[in-house]
Amino acid sequence: MAEITEVPSPFCGIGTDDLCIQVDGVSLKVVENGCAVNTPAFEQAITDTRPRVDGKDVSLDEAVARAAALLKNTNQPVIGGCATDVNGMRALLALADRSGAVVDNMNFTGARNNFLALQDSGWMNTTLAEVKNRCDLLLVVGVDLESFSPRFFERYLWNEESMFLDDTGKREVIYLGKTPSGNASTSPSGQKAQVFECANEDLPDVVAVLRALVKGNPIRVDSVGGIAVVDLQGIADKLKAASYSVVTWAAGALAYSQAELTVQTISEMVKDINNQNTRSSGLPLGGKEGDQTANQVCGWTTGYPARTRFSSGYPEYDPYLNDTNALLANGEADALVWVQAFNAKAVPPVTTLPTIVVGRSGMTFAKEPDVFIPVGTPGIDHAGHAYRMDNVVAIRLKKLRESALPSTFDVLNAIEQAL
Repeated sequence: MAEITEVPSPFCGIGTDDLCIQVDGVSLKVVENGCAVNTPAFEQAITDTRPRVDGKDVSLDEAVARAAALLKNTNQPVIGGCATDVNGMRALLALADRSGAVVDNMNFTGARNNFLALQDSGWMNTTLAEVKNRCDLLLVVGVDLESFSPRFFERYLWNEESMFLDDTGKREVIYLGKTPSGNASTSPSGQKAQVFECANEDLPDVVAVLRALVKGNPIRVDSVGGIAVVDLQGIADKLKAASYSVVTWAAGALAYSQAELTVQTISEMVKDINNQNTRSSGLPLGGKEGDQTANQVCGWTTGYPARTRFSSGYPEYDPYLNDTNALLANGEADALVWVQAFNAKAVPPVTTLPTIVVGRSGMTFAKEPDVFIPVGTPGIDHAGHAYRMDNVVAIRLKKLRESALPSTFDVLNAIEQAL
C-alpha cells in the first residue's frame, strides 16, 4: 500500500492537483481533498480486464482485428464520445482520417452554444489564475457552480493569498438563475451569495435586461422572469463598480433553443463593462470528460472543433449536421465507435449498427456492442495530458497503479494500423 500526493484530476475541469490517494494494488482511495466529482471517479473499481467480441472474452489482438474488419468497408462511420487525453485524441483523429469518419464529442451540443457566439462576435474571457488573483465580484449565470465543480470556491475564490487583493474574503458572489446547492459560495467571514432565481427559459430575457441596464438603457417594466428590475439594476451597478468582475456560465446548462444568443449577450455585456473604466471577463465552464481536450486537439490538427467530418478526404466542420444522434437517427451512419475513457456511465446510444466501444472498465450496456475494449483511464492507469476548462493549461496526469489496461492511444492506433 502506498500514498501518492499532489495528484491532478482529469475529472473536475478546474485543474485540481492536490489530491492524496491511497493505492492498494489496483484499488484506489481518495484520503485528502476529494469531492463529489473526483472521489467516485478515482475510486471506481476495475471490473473488466479483457476485451469482448459479441459478448465473449477475447485477446486484445482479436478485438482489434474485429474492430478493423467492422470499419473496413464502411461509408460513413461515426466516432462519438471523444472522452480521452491528448494522445488518445490524436489517435482518434488519425483513425477518423483513415476511415473517413465523423468525429463528435459527446458534450458538443452544449459547447456549441459557446462556439456559435465565439464565431459570430468573439468574447473576452479569463483564466482560473486571473480569477484567483484579481476577481472581486463573481456573477454565476444559469448554473449551480458548486454542483458543477465542488471545489471551485475553495480553490479560486476563498484562497488565502492573492496577488492583487488584500482580503479575498471580501469578494462578492451573485447567482442569477440557479440557487446554489450548498454553502461553498459563502465567504470565510460568513457572507452568503446573493441569489436571484428564475426559470431556465427566462434567462434570455433576464440577461438581456441586465445588459441593457449595464449600458444605461431605460427599462419600462418592473420585473422580468420574476426578478425585480431594481434588483437587476443593483447587479449592473456592482458589475460597473467592481475592479475585476467575472461572469461565468455553463453552456450545457442552458438547455433551451438558441441558447447561443444568451452566451452572446453575456459576452457582449462583458465588453460593455470594459468600456466603462473597469475590467470584466467571462469564464465558460467545461473541461469534464475530455471535452476541452477533444476540441483543443481537433482544433490544432484541423482548424475546427470536434464535430468534424473526414469522409471527403479533408476535414469539414458542421455543428449541426455532424451530430452523432442526428446521424444515427437519419440513417446516415453505418458504424459507431464510442470512445469514453473517463466515465463508465457514459455509454453509447443504443443502435442496430455495428458498434465498437473503447471505454472505461465497468460499463454496463443495454445492448452489448459488437466489440468492447476496456482501456485505462488517463491520470489513473497511465500518464497523459488533459486540458482544464480555461484552455490555457494542459494538466500533466500521473500514473497511479499497474492495471495492465491499454491506453486509448494504444487501442485506436492499433485499429488504425490494422486498417
